[in-house]
Formats: sequence, C-alpha cells, structure tokens
Amino acid sequence: MSQLEIQTPRVFKPLLIQARYKGAHGGRGSGKSHHFAEALIEQCLLKKTHAVCVREVQESLNQSVKKLLEEKIESLGVGKAFTVQYDKILGNNGSLIIFQGMKNHTAESIKSLEGFDIAWVEEAQSLSQRSLDLLRPTIRKPDSELWFSWNPNQSTDPVDVLLRGDNLPPGAVVVKANYRDNPWLPAVLKAELEYDQRRDPDKFAHIWLGEYQRNSESRVFRNWKIEEFERPPGTVFRLGADWGFSIDPSVLVRCDIEGNRLYVDYEAYQVGCEIVNLPTLFMAVPEAEKWPIIADSARPETINYMQSHGFPKILAALKGPRSLEEGVEFLKSFDIVVHPRCRHLIDELTMYSYKTDPLTGTVIPILEDKNNHVIDSLRYACEGARRVKAQKPRHVQPSEPMSWMG
Repeated sequence: MSQLEIQTPRVFKPLLIQARYKGAHGGRGSGKSHHFAEALIEQCLLKKTHAVCVREVQESLNQSVKKLLEEKIESLGVGKAFTVQYDKILGNNGSLIIFQGMKNHTAESIKSLEGFDIAWVEEAQSLSQRSLDLLRPTIRKPDSELWFSWNPNQSTDPVDVLLRGDNLPPGAVVVKANYRDNPWLPAVLKAELEYDQRRDPDKFAHIWLGEYQRNSESRVFRNWKIEEFERPPGTVFRLGADWGFSIDPSVLVRCDIEGNRLYVDYEAYQVGCEIVNLPTLFMAVPEAEKWPIIADSARPETINYMQSHGFPKILAALKGPRSLEEGVEFLKSFDIVVHPRCRHLIDELTMYSYKTDPLTGTVIPILEDKNNHVIDSLRYACEGARRVKAQKPRHVQPSEPMSWMG
C-alpha cells in the first residue's frame, strides 16, 4: 500500500504526538470528530490497534461514530485494509474498532476493555463522572491513550474539570478548535453560523465558538448588529488602542459616531506582537497615522515608542474612577454597527458578560475581566466624546418645572 497522506489542520497538530490524554473542544464545524476519525484509521493501519469508541449513552450504532469511520475509510482509499461488520470494524493486520455506551457498563463489564490501546470518547460533554472514573483506570496498557472530543456545555462537566481545569492530568494535550480552524468548512455550515451570529449571539457563542452555556441575562451588549457598510467622505474617525502582554492581544480599532449610531469598520489584532512590530500592525487600519489615537495609559513607554515611530497623535487615556463602567454604559447607549471584518470585536460583543453569583446563578453588576480587549480599545476611542457629553450643561425648557435642591 502506498503511504497514506492525511492533511491535518494546524490546530490539531499538537495531538499528533503520543500522549495519555488527548482532548479537542470547541464549536460546531471545527472538524474535531473528523480529525480523531482520521487519526484512528491511520493508527489502525500503522500497527495492530484495539480501539473502543464510546459515548455516555448509545442505544444503537446510529448514535456512534461508526458511520464517520466508514466514510473515512472510503475517502482515504483504504477499504482493502478493513472489513466493516455490523457492530465492529476489523483491520487486516488484526486491528479492531468497537462501539459502546458507558452508561451500561459496570465495574465488572468494563474489564473487557483492559487490553485496548485507545478509547475515543465522542460527545464527551455528556460523560458522567461515574463513567469517567470507570474508563480511566481501565485503559491501562503501556502507551494507551484516552481521546476526548466535545462541544462544551458547563465548566462543571466532568470532562471539563479533568481537561480544562487548573491541574491537568500528566501527559495531557488539549486544544480548542472552532470553525475558523477548519480550512474545509462547508458552505452550508458557514451560512448557518453567520445566521446565528446575526440573530442570536448567545447561541452563536455556545454552538459555534464552543463557549459554555450561560445566562443570557448576563450578556453586556445587546445593542449591536453586523452589517456591511462604507463610511462617507468627511467622516470624523475615532481610534483606540489596547496593549498586549503575554497571551493578551495588542489591538487598534477605528470607529465613528453618527447620531445614535456607533460604526466600527476596522480592527487590528495580534497576540504576542513585539513593540517593534506595533507600527506595522497599526498600519492595517487605514490612515491610522493621521488620526488621534487614545491608548491604554498603563504602558507609557509603549505610547512614547509609537509617538516616535510614525504615530505622533497617539495619547494616553485619562481613565479615572469608574471609567470602565461609565465607558461601557456609554457604548451601550448607541446602536453599534460592526463591519464583518472586525471578527474579534464580534466575538467579544457576543461573549462579554457580567459576573454571576456562583451559589445562586444571579447576575451581579460586576463586569468580567475577559473577552474585552477590543471593547477596551473601543472605550478609549470614544473617551473624548463620552467626557464631552458628560460635561454638557443640561438645558431646561421653560415649560419644565425646576426642582428645588436643598
């Protein structure tokens, strides 16, 4: 047989090494299941491998990944190396793939899997703690592996506690994958996700971005939409910047205010951007060097660098007490129109939330300090307009009675 060639998207390449635990979580359309199916077929071709594909509940084979594996065998052109039976797939070299539901296993019955090399748990968000506790010590051969693919539901789900908690088990490799990581995303899925993105941000975040389900009442921004537009000549643009550090991105955003609408038409966004590369990053926003930029004041040395490297009009944000809360409330006072190319802002407007009481689930008026780097840049961009509006005197109409102030 000629050497099998499988194209692996970049996001899944960390999973190609041998590891005790392999996890891929994220949204629909990411190709997680397709990656593991191809990896399993390849493994069964390379050497004799016994694998079990499990779910929490499997009432019939229609609920398993058997059909997906059959499609991969066909598309990879390796049908002569396998025999597909009703309830199992056999390899000519002695490989075996079976399909089981964990809910029906007992401490005794699970022992039948002790000699297996791989257990792939699909829809792992549904796996109970009992099933996880049964499975982990059962797959025990040297160099055996446990694979998990799932669309997250709650942070308290057992697989998330195991593979997304603060203390990962030894030998764990976990990646997050979404539709943007899939170079072969079908057009029909792209249309579906764009529809959800426009009409139901909570659903979009959960289904397509792989975020945890959350109380929709905790969402900060509801006053926005995605729309193609071009701003007319003579538009007064406002630019804001946030500085990256470690895993945080460096951001520049451009917007303008027209009546009760706030238009956002360009963003520049990069994680791990060195200071010497910031001018190039900012030039991704048209005419960024010509307009005043209000930037996070926490990095004065970065502002000084940018002023001497092509952006003389960049200034530090004033901030001050409650500037975060007041800035967010100011943004919420507009109908925000976001150009589709500003995809990081779209993600943040979708996910930015108030905190919830961990005991009662009640939404509390404290902003989460995450998913907010482009939003912070947008606050800075609008800081001058907000302060002017706050300082304008209130004009009392003659017909309006004045209240006495004691």
